[in-house]
Amino acid sequence: MKNTDKYLFQALDNYPYSLEETIESLDYAMSYDAKNTTALCLYARIQTEQLQNYEAAKTYFQEALAINIDAVAVYPYYIETLLLNEDYEEASKLIDFALTIKGIDKMAILLKRVQLLERQHKIKAAIKVLKEVKLASFANDSFEIDEVTKRLKAKKDLLKPKEKSKKKKSDKIVKKK
Repeated sequence: MKNTDKYLFQALDNYPYSLEETIESLDYAMSYDAKNTTALCLYARIQTEQLQNYEAAKTYFQEALAINIDAVAVYPYYIETLLLNEDYEEASKLIDFALTIKGIDKMAILLKRVQLLERQHKIKAAIKVLKEVKLASFANDSFEIDEVTKRLKAKKDLLKPKEKSKKKKSDKIVKKK
């Protein structure tokens, strides 16, 4: 096992429970291989998940993908960062591209598309994509999909215009008397 792998595994094992040890291990891993996409992705995740520094995170993600555009583990985290930063157009383009990559977890990426549409208040479109997710999923994924479906249907009900109660002509006549 290379030193890079040793320190990278330590960093992954420590994250998110011991941030100091995670950073120390990442720094060691990067000193052996500055182009390690997994290490760059973890740095980006720390920027997003712990520091809410989305622009710095985007830079790390972009660097990782510049090194290896097929780094399938990077895409879900990068898309999540774009969603949190409200970079919806960029997220949409990245989702479209990610779905073309061989070996990508299509269900995870499609769920990101559902999140994007939900954040844009396009609930009907999100529900439609959720049907695609169900086709791409396995039996053990159904709980998460069911929860998202419930949430979207509740939001859809909230967005429906309230129907005004129509009074019958007979009710109007009664009131006049």
